[in-house]
Amino acid sequence: MDYKKAGVDIEAGYKSVELMKKYVQGTMRPEVLTNLGGFSGAFSLKKFMSMENPTLVSGTDGVGTKLKIAFLMDKHDTVGIDCVAMCVNDIACAGGEPLFFLDYIACGKNYPEKIASIVSGVAEGCKQSEAALIGGETAEMPGFYPVDEYDLAGFAVGIVDEKDLITGKDIKAGDVLVGIASSGIHSNGYSLVRKVFPMEKEALGEYKEELGKTLGEALLTPTKIYVKALKAVKEAGVTIKGCSHITGGGFYENIPRMLPEGARAVVEKDSYEVPAIFRLLQKEGDIAEEMMYNTYNMGIGMMLALDAADVDAAVKALESVGENAYVVGHIEDGEKGVTLC
Repeated sequence: MDYKKAGVDIEAGYKSVELMKKYVQGTMRPEVLTNLGGFSGAFSLKKFMSMENPTLVSGTDGVGTKLKIAFLMDKHDTVGIDCVAMCVNDIACAGGEPLFFLDYIACGKNYPEKIASIVSGVAEGCKQSEAALIGGETAEMPGFYPVDEYDLAGFAVGIVDEKDLITGKDIKAGDVLVGIASSGIHSNGYSLVRKVFPMEKEALGEYKEELGKTLGEALLTPTKIYVKALKAVKEAGVTIKGCSHITGGGFYENIPRMLPEGARAVVEKDSYEVPAIFRLLQKEGDIAEEMMYNTYNMGIGMMLALDAADVDAAVKALESVGENAYVVGHIEDGEKGVTLC
């Protein structure tokens, strides 16, 4: 008996590392001090010493049951983008610049080409957010995961000058809500998605006229990364007073997280076009509208609270980097929370 016969192939692990190196290398920043394969990753903060009070911000998350659709479609090169997005969007939401990212892949069996495909997506997400992929772990766990399945999670660290932290404390009545479009369902609510749509390869491969693509392609559309969008707003001289990453819990849970006591967000549902994938999901699942807004981003992946005088400049900055932005509501005095009308 040996480790390989017990289900863990060390040689496959070595091969996985070799295959992923070309993807990881493309994410490097000058501040990275170590090479892939060491026991830890090192990142120099010397560049940021000019900040008045350099402050680290962090985020950790996974892809969730969206992975089940990747398994069915045998498509693994985009879920890594989702993993990065879920972490770095939270950092950007606080005003931070993502610096580096680490991934964790746990699988039933290490298929090197599949692992490399997953990491190619992680690397792409890191490129989009300008974060370095400085390390990670691939754990082969036979008997814990089925041989053709895996889990994917990650951890990111960013930096911001304390004075530039987005806290929401200065939000007040009269401020305006600007929503930045999502790319689709992103990475939340897939347990419900999998109850609504048939989880069969044939059904996922069916072309949907209203979506302009197959159902599977729509469901695997990667989570949008908003790092460059929020950076563009900042560089336009606009102060983002509050920022909410619309993830699990939808509008009702996430928008209040950026609000101070005594401020209420009012969102006008007809201020933008809800993407077709949400309309199809609601129809096929006979899901109440309130539940849709309490579970999904409904086409708005990031919500900003801005001074009314800054709205035009912010929207222009967002459009300059290819984002669709909408004025979707305002802040009024009242009990902390959100009203959809």
